[in-house]
Amino acid sequence: MSALRAACWVLCCLLAAALPSWAGASDFEFHAPAKADDPTTPAIMRDLAQRILPVYQEQDPDRYLANLSALQMVLGDYTSAYASRQSLRNRRRIADLGRRVGRAVIFDIYAHAKAMEAEQPVPFAEAFTQAFGDVVPQLDDEDAYAVTRWLATSLPVFQDALQKAFDQRRLKDSISGPDAMDLIWTYLGFDAYRTFGTLVDKLDAEDDQRRYTTDGGVRVATADGASIAVHIVRPKNPAKPLPTLLEFTIYDADDYAKECAAHGYVGVVAHTRGTQAKPRDVVPYQYDGEDARAVIEWIAKQPWSDGQVGMYGDGYSGFTAWAAAKRLPAALKAIATSAATAPGIDAPMSGGIPHNSAYRWSLYATDPRPSPEADFYNDAPWRALDRTWYRSGWRYRDLGRLNGVQSPIFTRWLNHPSYDGYWRKMIPYRDDFARIDIPVLTLTGYYAGSQAGALYYYQQHLRYNPKADHTLVIGPYDDSVMPHGPLAMLQKYPVDPAALIEPRELRYQWFDHVLKGAAAPPLLQDRVNYEVMGTDAWQHAASLSAMAPGSLRFYLDRNGAGDKHRLVRRKPLHTSIVRQTVSLTDRSDFAWTAPADFISTNLTTHDGVMFLSEPLAAPTEFSGLFSGRLDFSVNKMDVDLYVSLYELLPNGDYIYLFNPTYEFRASYLGDRTQRQLLKAGERQHLSFQSERMTSRLLQAGSRLVMVLGVVKRPDREINYGTGEDVSEESIADGSEPIKIRWYGGSYIDIPVRQ
Repeated sequence: MSALRAACWVLCCLLAAALPSWAGASDFEFHAPAKADDPTTPAIMRDLAQRILPVYQEQDPDRYLANLSALQMVLGDYTSAYASRQSLRNRRRIADLGRRVGRAVIFDIYAHAKAMEAEQPVPFAEAFTQAFGDVVPQLDDEDAYAVTRWLATSLPVFQDALQKAFDQRRLKDSISGPDAMDLIWTYLGFDAYRTFGTLVDKLDAEDDQRRYTTDGGVRVATADGASIAVHIVRPKNPAKPLPTLLEFTIYDADDYAKECAAHGYVGVVAHTRGTQAKPRDVVPYQYDGEDARAVIEWIAKQPWSDGQVGMYGDGYSGFTAWAAAKRLPAALKAIATSAATAPGIDAPMSGGIPHNSAYRWSLYATDPRPSPEADFYNDAPWRALDRTWYRSGWRYRDLGRLNGVQSPIFTRWLNHPSYDGYWRKMIPYRDDFARIDIPVLTLTGYYAGSQAGALYYYQQHLRYNPKADHTLVIGPYDDSVMPHGPLAMLQKYPVDPAALIEPRELRYQWFDHVLKGAAAPPLLQDRVNYEVMGTDAWQHAASLSAMAPGSLRFYLDRNGAGDKHRLVRRKPLHTSIVRQTVSLTDRSDFAWTAPADFISTNLTTHDGVMFLSEPLAAPTEFSGLFSGRLDFSVNKMDVDLYVSLYELLPNGDYIYLFNPTYEFRASYLGDRTQRQLLKAGERQHLSFQSERMTSRLLQAGSRLVMVLGVVKRPDREINYGTGEDVSEESIADGSEPIKIRWYGGSYIDIPVRQ
């Protein structure tokens, strides 16, 4: 998902820049090779290009020249291909004036190198070095960084794309003209990158030497005697001291220090104390806020610093930005976060329910080995552990014992199930938010697991500081949107083209605005900037509540067909009770996993009850946080619940309006700092506002679907409802199943714009 997905995104963008459709309508006989790297593949693709070229038509001259060059390259006529690309560049010279370099420059460099190899002749490595040197050193730092990043895309990405294209045509014996041109470009990407891929690293390093000063191995001392490893990349010979962009991270993976330098900043990456020690000796969360402050104060004293520091981060480094802001260092002028972890809020638990992934991550974070990533990213043994624990019925605290590896930090987290002082000292809490008066940019997604944490920071900041300069960007994204970019197809859900922004570029534009006085990015027109799924458009609002001026209330009604009950607009006049029973000892569902796709033809509930509305009479925009009130009785003193919402299209497809599901422990719903047990056997009420939001235009004729259920799954702590410490409960406490009565007084409120 990490490097591969990032490279896939670059591939899609790269080919999209050069994949114009073809106006011709002819079909061509074509039999796909067995493998992308099959020895017969070049000849088969040359044959296809040879048959396309005489009949290729396109009214747009730019598209014609781009596709013509691709056909010529596949045919091996690189001299003509380079001439075609030169003609295209000449045509685009005025139109592209002032624009950033485009991805098509990769094929300019490649065609030039192959033409030199054929004409002079010279070895390809020498020709490519010269072609690279004719282009990249003349670019500014930002464009050069973009080109070298595109050039560094890994070959398997292109090979996999070509193999997938061949596999899709396996049972066909012909190909349409537009599809044939798409295939030509896909093959050309693979053929080009396997030709020059091994040359890129050396050329990139030489170009970096000309542009940047890199300081590795720097150590910054902290007040308590520790030292923080710091990596610095600076533009060479700047006219004046520069602002600094700092990431403070627990990970050893590639960083963005050079990217920051390419955008005109000093790029600094600092590492959580102990991550660079041998052996590693790391305690997550505990020291990062103070250590980040020490690094910020050190940066401000350096001769290359103009005294301004902006922090950015994704996941853990998003947390450290907030942890530093809590300490109010004077030089910290702005923070920009994506998927920011909020300890005690969305990790190691969410909605008060601990996740097994926290145990897995705790072992990774505290592993003494220098590079434990291989074990962490291999899902199979962790999924097996989930299932083994689930079937065993052991206490949640026994997860480590069952795995044969105890995690002291995970045990410590389980000792703090409430949002108590242990968690509150890590990130801003209440009045801490009131004192944070620097600009903040938050980016998250409707399908991001970290959305709850991101919205917590956003809402709490504005609650305690109503005048806070805090901007939210949210769209149809998952947690990896910032490092890897948005996907046009997200878990089978087609993302609107308007949502396919470049989030890191947006972040640099925002920092330019805040730290350098540049204009604000056009996308950021208000505090809340959100893409309305299904409209291909962004909207802007002053607050979350202002996203939708109205609401629709739906009550739970027992009537319906089969196991599908009704969502009705009026409170049922009759006594409406939906009964639900969930066995706490049945583990036959040990292999169950949450569905991966966000659009499905079949919706199955897991320990849940389904409710459907009548078809909507008109298109209705659902934007914001939904809320509700549960009127129920349960035979337990506590229970873990979930709410999922879907749009059921007229064609029968279910679309997830957000993911993952909204889950919460009932005893912490009203106050996460203090547990309030239920009254077993009594009718009672729970009011809630979701920690997850969405924005989508629901179609006329669609139905709103709600699934309300009990959280009992292999990858979560199981709440047996005794009212005692949940981590100490076991299957021995679950002989009595959970029995719930959902009364017709229960409802949900959906924020809408009609």
